Amino acid sequence: MNAKNTPDFNTLISTLAPNTVEIDTFLGGWNHVTAGYLLTGDRPFLVETGSQSSITTLLGALEYLGIDAKDLYGAAVTHIHLDHAGGIGDIAKAFPNAKIYVHPLGARHLADPTRLINSAATVYGSLLDSLYGRMEPTEAERIIVLNDNDEIDLANGRKLLAIDSPGHAKHHVALLDSESGLLFAGDAVGVRLPEAGILRPSSPPADFDLFKAINSLEKFIEVKPYRVALAHYGVVDIDPEALLYEAQETVTKWAEVAKMAVLNQIDIVKALEDNFGADFQKVDQSQKEKMETLNGIHSNAKGLQLWIEKNPEILKMDSLKHGHLH
Repeated sequence: MNAKNTPDFNTLISTLAPNTVEIDTFLGGWNHVTAGYLLTGDRPFLVETGSQSSITTLLGALEYLGIDAKDLYGAAVTHIHLDHAGGIGDIAKAFPNAKIYVHPLGARHLADPTRLINSAATVYGSLLDSLYGRMEPTEAERIIVLNDNDEIDLANGRKLLAIDSPGHAKHHVALLDSESGLLFAGDAVGVRLPEAGILRPSSPPADFDLFKAINSLEKFIEVKPYRVALAHYGVVDIDPEALLYEAQETVTKWAEVAKMAVLNQIDIVKALEDNFGADFQKVDQSQKEKMETLNGIHSNAKGLQLWIEKNPEILKMDSLKHGHLH
């Protein structure tokens, strides 16, 4: 997997709506894997930076779009996993006036990424440096935490509404743009690469929680977005309510399979592959490689297993669909 030569920004930049641009951050030299979103206007604002390995592409795209060092008003990451936030320290350095927004549970890790990087190294191994890169620290005084229902004022009546949305990660926040109606959902809805066309849940270790994930999807339904924009990847051209209910159903099915695998003492990876692998057989091999690297069954299985181990009462529940803990 070799990065390609300097990308053609005409192919990496798409206008989604007036004052709203999608940037393909070109993770690993792959198109349509990780997206950043630039909201233009009087206060230009970036949602998601992608990984540190993508920062050259992202900075080039921002320059191509006419965003000078003094221009960027702010940048937000939906959560602190490195494929979303690895580039945030570099963005902070390149745009010294920008405010940096993050979930309250992620703020200290942006200021001092040491523990985050060490943890990522145990998960990703050699992929950490070859695919994702690391993270530069951001000055603590520039970091602003986003609590549930906080608003970022982008001037002229445009606001970004923060929606605390744990489940995929406890430090996850989605953002609803009042102007375009787009919901920047990070990984809370799952992963759906355009060329593959299959929505998969994203249930990685260490703090995946099914019931929190379902609750977050309910919150998204309540705010009635015009469309949902995924980090992996892009705006999904499906009715948002239908997409969000599909996401609820899909993640619940995966969790049910994992629960039954534990009860029957079957390997969770095998159980997930047996139940959901057939959907994947019709997908082109190159798309399979992207999906397995980004959102492999092994990672999802480990997250589901840890969730069950932390909450053994799940094994006694008849159905997870309408369940809850505590």
